Amino acid sequence: MYLHRSISRFHRLLSDGEISCESVVTGYLGRIERESRLNAFIRTYPEEALARARDIDRRLSKGQPVGRLHGVVIGVKDVICHKDHPLSAASRMLEGFRPLFTATALQRLLDQDAIVIGSLNCDEFAMGSSNENSAYGRVLNPCDETRVPGGSSGGSAAAVAAGLCMASLGSDTGGSVRQPADFCGVMGLKPSYGRISRHGLVAYASSFDQIGLLGICPEDLALLLETMAGPDGHDSTTLPDPPPAYSSEIDKKRTFRIAYLKQALHHPALDPEIAAGLEGKIRELAGQGHRIEGIDAGFMDFIVPAYYVLTTAEASSNLSRYDGVRFGHRTSHPVEGMEDFYNLSRSEAFGKEVKRRIMLGTFVLSAGYYDAYYGRAQQARRWIMEKTELIFNDFDILLLPTSPSTAFRFGEMSQDAVSMFLADIFTVYANLAGIPGISFPIGRHSNGMPFGIQALSSAADELTLLQFAKSQYP
Repeated sequence: MYLHRSISRFHRLLSDGEISCESVVTGYLGRIERESRLNAFIRTYPEEALARARDIDRRLSKGQPVGRLHGVVIGVKDVICHKDHPLSAASRMLEGFRPLFTATALQRLLDQDAIVIGSLNCDEFAMGSSNENSAYGRVLNPCDETRVPGGSSGGSAAAVAAGLCMASLGSDTGGSVRQPADFCGVMGLKPSYGRISRHGLVAYASSFDQIGLLGICPEDLALLLETMAGPDGHDSTTLPDPPPAYSSEIDKKRTFRIAYLKQALHHPALDPEIAAGLEGKIRELAGQGHRIEGIDAGFMDFIVPAYYVLTTAEASSNLSRYDGVRFGHRTSHPVEGMEDFYNLSRSEAFGKEVKRRIMLGTFVLSAGYYDAYYGRAQQARRWIMEKTELIFNDFDILLLPTSPSTAFRFGEMSQDAVSMFLADIFTVYANLAGIPGISFPIGRHSNGMPFGIQALSSAADELTLLQFAKSQYP
């Protein structure tokens, strides 16, 4: 049975005739069925995936052209549009919906002969940090099935960790790629805001959302990012310049100027074993010849409040479209007027966490509180962005923990929304500042669970992150 190590190795095995696309896809489909208890996939597309695999095998046998991602098997988070395929955002609100177009990022992968094997489970409308908020049930962490896989891209991380696909697409609004990657022991990349088009991504918080990638090696992430990134006429927020050649430049050897936030490393919420692991990694990096320096940024206490004020406000606005008239579930119960119709339709279809964030966002946008909350949060965001620019004037990389703990057990935090929000303390910073971040594993906790480190770089500089990650995975 094929065991994925890298896309380049996979293509080499295909070229040598040791494997075929059809046999690999068949193997993944069988593995998904055997590991169905993980609940990582909401649905699979076996006939379509096998048909694409056979076509690629046929072209390879005849020496005909194939795309640079030919045969690469990916899973797609259920918030990314795939034409004529069901899309629900793991919510009852979008039951039965099929998009009329494919997201730009996904289309670029398909154009290079990637194979989509199925849609991945997630927190409803990408709102959550544990994947306990899905209409399709929770996803299990393949490292320990009593623990959460992280969220909201929990299915995307679990699928890669369990070997159910070669790589996966997720979305990252405040850590929803990096935190589940950390919890499941894989790599997760959130590109800069605007690096990958959001056209076809179900909106949560539009000025924070970004499609991200999960995989097992930096070379795979580099190739996938290079394929997906670039300007898009359907999304005016995409960066105007074409992306660098990540895949060919990732091996460049260099010495990095690395900073770490002292407040983060000594934060009271950070697990002592994770802190010790991070300190050990910092010493290791210094031993490799990199310049390492601890810095005080002064904005740690403002990150989570600003993030949740702004994202919930944007969620309240974005999700107002699901009213049962234009979009979304429509109640079948008798109603006494339009207000009753809206209330029933939305109450029946939205889950608890989505309702919580809509109500919080509506509150901070209300006339009496707009300036006190939303206005000040925007000011805080601008200040954080300015401080971030100053940091990267002097450094190439900023190191942080990815999460304050390893994956927690189901139900452990689900009744405490504030604690769940605070668990995002180290990941939401990158989304507030619009900068790229990557999480990769560095050790195992005494409880047996993996934990990683998070590296950030300046806006639009994913190449530095990928080169840094590659330097740690030679």
